[in-house]
Amino acid sequence: MDYFKKILRFAIPYRRYGLLNVFFNILYALFSALSFAALIPMLDVLFDKAKKVYVAPTYNGFGSLKNYLQDYLNFKVTAFSGNDEMKGLLLVIGLVLILFLFKNIFNYLAMYFITFLRNGVLKDVRNAMYQKIVDLPLSYYSEKRKGDVIARISSDVLEIQYSFLSILELIVREPLTIIFTISVMFIISVKLTLFVFIFIPIAGMIISRIGKSLKKNSDKVQKEQGEFLSILEETLGGLRVIKAFNAESKFYNTFQNSTARFFKFSNSLLNRQNLASPVGEFLGILVIGVLLWFGGKMVLIDKTLGASEFIAYMGLAYNILTPAKQISKALYGVKKGNSAAERILEVLETKNPISEKHDARIKTDFTSGIELKNVSFKYEDEYVLQNFNLYVPKGQTVALVGQSGSGKSTIANLVTRFYDINEGEITIDETNIKDLTKKSLRDLIGLVTQDSILFNDTVKKNIGLGKDGASDEEIEAAAKIANAHDFIMELPMGYDTNIGDSGNKLSGGQKQRLSIARAVLKNPPVMIMDEATSALDTESERLVQDALEKMMRNRTSIVIAHRLSTIQNADKIVVLQKGKIVEQGSHLELLKTSGVYKNLVDMQTLGVI
Repeated sequence: MDYFKKILRFAIPYRRYGLLNVFFNILYALFSALSFAALIPMLDVLFDKAKKVYVAPTYNGFGSLKNYLQDYLNFKVTAFSGNDEMKGLLLVIGLVLILFLFKNIFNYLAMYFITFLRNGVLKDVRNAMYQKIVDLPLSYYSEKRKGDVIARISSDVLEIQYSFLSILELIVREPLTIIFTISVMFIISVKLTLFVFIFIPIAGMIISRIGKSLKKNSDKVQKEQGEFLSILEETLGGLRVIKAFNAESKFYNTFQNSTARFFKFSNSLLNRQNLASPVGEFLGILVIGVLLWFGGKMVLIDKTLGASEFIAYMGLAYNILTPAKQISKALYGVKKGNSAAERILEVLETKNPISEKHDARIKTDFTSGIELKNVSFKYEDEYVLQNFNLYVPKGQTVALVGQSGSGKSTIANLVTRFYDINEGEITIDETNIKDLTKKSLRDLIGLVTQDSILFNDTVKKNIGLGKDGASDEEIEAAAKIANAHDFIMELPMGYDTNIGDSGNKLSGGQKQRLSIARAVLKNPPVMIMDEATSALDTESERLVQDALEKMMRNRTSIVIAHRLSTIQNADKIVVLQKGKIVEQGSHLELLKTSGVYKNLVDMQTLGVI
């Protein structure tokens, strides 16, 4: 219950719906008990003419409450019907029907208001989960499988929604129904009711033993659900590679093994859960059977209980069975919900290592340059950068080159604060980026990555991500700079064409040009291009390279390049090896040194210009 209590804070904005639910549940429980108690005068009218009362009874204290209420009802029936038994019967039937009508109206109203609370909690938990998922750093997702995160925000949150109904039933509705019903049963017969209490604890202990391992089984089910969702997500993302390497059967076997485990865990969980209902019902009927024997003895032999009272009492006893079964089901629901809440809170309570200072500054301008001072960084145990120093003056283009794993992309991730450095500092205009808000820092920087990250939406909306409220003219101008306008106009609906999941309706070069158009629209003072032209064919590369050079004029740019032909005009080229700078200078200067850069150029058969 500890995890579930933490989730309950999401119910606070909807507490008025919870209070209304409690109010109508109280009325439902009360009328549920009264509707059976009202059967007594009806049965008396039908079967026992001696029960007629012509004088209003006198109240003589709590000890005689039962007799007073019974005589008062009989007095009212007698006064209304006189000697016409059918008239009295109609009155009592009407009373019973009205009580049952109100019981069901209050039941509906209780369910009506709890719906707003349940769905409100569902909405807010999902929103909080999504906000946290977006806020957490990239490093978090290098350790987590996407399918598991999807399972937590979908099925686990849905489990929480159902559990809210269970816990309110557990706390308010069903216990009150039992309390009111037992109160009326005490009024009818104290002796018979005390006899019932001998069997209730026994039934409770048996049901409790069934549910002990439910949370453990629920954990396994939810974890395995995340596992096969991850396999599905990876399959859809890598379908081209899977088909190319004829690996369909391998992935199918992996998925089949996961669903087989899910089948096994689900069977175990549901079988235990399903056991609660028949066990609870059998124990209830067992109690009813014992009551029939003991109560029948009081009616037929001891003559201490009237026949009409006994019939009504049996109805009340049976009325306890439904809430008792609901409580046992609610207990299981809470256990499952607690397990889901644990998985949700694991995400919500994850501390973001890339945090903002409470007095973080908002920076809107860029005046001098970016500097990395004695920067050291490691992803896990091995340092990628160590005591690294680099200065990028305003208005200059600095290119980073080197073999894979030399730390080029890491620098881009650190400058944008996708990751935080372990040692040293990174400054913009001599201000540590940790002293700035993450939003204002990233507002100063445009990013074009090697992988064209596009979304299942229109061309216009994909480019428009670069600037809130951008006009059609601004989007079109950005597309023209990125040499994307011509191919966009050839699409079926132009800028309103949906480009599919991850832009899969476009070629690699087209996707990259849309990414560049998005960065152009943002128009930031600092531009980072991480292998921005690597996905382009020769013609597209020429068109885009021309656009990038125009965009980089009088702008500070950090270019991470694999194709060295794209960085010949950079103000400074920095050559990296294993996280250290081994050479730096202009293209022509580095060619003259016949060092690492010259070797890289020769390998790409670029030659001297």
